[in-house]
Amino acid sequence: MSSGRSRSWMWADAVFLMEHLERQHRNQAFAPTHGVTGKPAWEPPVDMLETATHLLVLVALPGVDPQQAEAFIEDGILMVRGRRVLPPQLRGARVHRLELPQGRFERRVQLPAGRYGDVARSSLHGCLLVTLTKTENGGRP
Repeated sequence: MSSGRSRSWMWADAVFLMEHLERQHRNQAFAPTHGVTGKPAWEPPVDMLETATHLLVLVALPGVDPQQAEAFIEDGILMVRGRRVLPPQLRGARVHRLELPQGRFERRVQLPAGRYGDVARSSLHGCLLVTLTKTENGGRP
């Protein structure tokens, strides 16, 4: 077997494995868990980004009104929780596919070291954007 063909198979195997892991991660992102309260909940995936003045946490919560989600800091952990329910217009509809999780959600996110003030919620492209304002020296201890 030539080394070119061997590399080709190795690359195909690597691509297959990466796609498999990505599918597995996507399926686990919405997997049910037991929240801090002990009640069943699902965990939405998050992205965390930092600017000079803010810590931004983007939570994948399509269809959730930001005012219906709680976001607060407790012992250096950002807690985001609430409930996703079908809109009234869809409640009597026949379901052919239901992939977006419904019911209680709860996500705990360890925050980077620092001090944070205001916790603001808004909507951004179908996600919940939680904005934490850094305090005292840009949030650094």
